[in-house]
Parts: sequence; structure tokens; C-alpha cells
Amino acid sequence: MRKIKLRIMYSIAILLLLVACGGTQEANLSNEQVENNSSEKKEQTQDTYEAVEIKNNDHVMVFTEVPKRAVSLNQHVTEVMLALGLEENMVGSAYLDDEILPEYKEAYEQIEVLSNQYPSQEVFLAKEPDFAYAGWGSAFREDNIGTVDQLTELDINAYLHESSTVVGPTIDHIYQDIRNIATIFNVVDRGEELIGQIDEEISNTKAEIPEGQKPLKVFVFDSGDTAPFTVGQNFLNTIISMAGAENIFNDIDSNWGEVSWEEVVERDPEVIVIMDYGETTAEEKREQLLNHPALTDVTAIKDEHFIIIPLSAAAEGIRVPRALEILVNGLYEEG
Repeated sequence: MRKIKLRIMYSIAILLLLVACGGTQEANLSNEQVENNSSEKKEQTQDTYEAVEIKNNDHVMVFTEVPKRAVSLNQHVTEVMLALGLEENMVGSAYLDDEILPEYKEAYEQIEVLSNQYPSQEVFLAKEPDFAYAGWGSAFREDNIGTVDQLTELDINAYLHESSTVVGPTIDHIYQDIRNIATIFNVVDRGEELIGQIDEEISNTKAEIPEGQKPLKVFVFDSGDTAPFTVGQNFLNTIISMAGAENIFNDIDSNWGEVSWEEVVERDPEVIVIMDYGETTAEEKREQLLNHPALTDVTAIKDEHFIIIPLSAAAEGIRVPRALEILVNGLYEEG
């Protein structure tokens, strides 16, 4: 009887041991499967980014992964990045013309401001950037962060906002810049959503423009004492046309140009748009124009019909609907 009990106890022990071993193997297998699944997911995430080739002005950039240490230079391109939700991919920004848009302020505050204007190359390189995004060509000069070729040699892709460099940019040029950045950072859907939002806001504002009205003649005053600096073919010219008005110097074959006060008087603008930026305030520019002896008989001066637009709104970025709204409200406020 005792032998039978011993055999039963021995069998139970063997059975428990086998169960334990089986459980351990099953646990090990589960852990191994988890690790394999994690590796597979990680690999799949990397594989979702196929090599991207972007032609930008005169050079071609190739990306094999999403940039993780981007630096934006100039306000309108900083806001493109923020509007696409890319603040976590940014290690620095620089050169604001005025306050960042309120809806992006919280995201913007997560990013280090490298300089009030352009940072030195030393400050820029200290952030170990892998991508530089500039709004104006002046950023990519040797005396600023370096030329595109110099940055390329340092394995830093440098993108220059094309809609700010072409003569006579259209809204489609801006949309192409947004699409390029969205493609580089693998957020294509966000890019299309942003473009759709801008398009809708533009359409809503254009619907408020009175019909059947003769286009008002507009003079854009940027700066200048002896000779005014004004808009020729840049995007503000396009926005003025969108608003149903006419830029009196739209025959200038460059984006900006210097003209004479005599030409301003001869073309007799009905509205003057003042660019608001820099150390000279918009009010000081307004007083300069009102007190200019050559402009006494100009219609816009006699009617004191001025519209003030921040430079950040007039740039080729996501503020296009705001610039259009300012223009439409200002042009037809007396209508």
C-alpha cells in the first residue's frame, strides 16, 4: 500500500513538473512573440517612410527618414511647420516679424528661439540640425547660417520656401510648399487638410466682396523717404487681385521695386496699403504719407483711406486668408 502511495505521489510530482515546464516554455514563447511583434512594428514604422526626393529651386534633396532636428528661419515658414503639427521635430526657430498666431503659441513655446533675427552658423550648428527651412534666401548666406551647398556638405538638407522666391507667386505655389514639407515629414494628410482649410477660408472671404464694382486702385507703401519701396509681383499683388482691387504698380517685373513719388501721384491710388513691420511703426508711416507735400492731391490721401497689413500676413504662408480678410474689410468699409 505504501508503494502505491509513493508511486501516486511520484506521478503527481512528475505531472506538476511537466506543467511547470510547459508553462515556462509557453511564457518564453509569449515573450519571444512579443519581442518579435515589437521588432516587426518598429520595422514597419521605419518602412512606412520611403525615400523622398524633393526638387527645391536649383537643387534636389533626398530624404531616407523624417527629419528629427529641424530649424525654421522666418516667421511664415515657422507657422507652416506648426500648422502641420511638427513642433516635436524642431530644435530651433528664428526671426519673427511679430507675435506668433495665438492658436500655435503653446506649440511654439516648446521650441528654442535661437535668435531674434538669423542665428550665426555656430549657434545654428550647435543644435545639430538635420534640416533647415528658410522663408527668404537671405537665411542661406555665408554670413548667416551658410549657403545651401555648405549645409549639404554638412549633411543638412536646406529647403528654401519657393513661393517666396519666384516672381509672381500664386496660391498654388504656397500649396506646393506645404505639400513638399508635409511629404518630407510624412504628414501628407495633414498637409491636404491644411490646404483645404486655407482654401475654404479664402472662398468665404471672397464671397463678401461686392459685385459689379470697379476695381479700386491700390498703392502699397513698404518704406522709403526719397523714393518709395513698393510691391510689384509678389504675393500681396495676388491678394490684392483676389480682393477685387488693382495694384497700381503691377507692371513692375520683380516682386518688389523702388518707384518715384511722381509716379505715385500720376497713378493716383484710391487706397494705400501700409506694410507694418520693423522699427518704424505703421502710424509713423501714415503720418509720413499724409504730410508728404507731393501727395496732397492723391485721392487716397484726401480720403485718408489706409489699410495696415502686418508683413507676416502678406508673406507667402498660412496667413493668406487673414491678409485677404484685412484687405476686403479695408477696401469696402465705406461701400
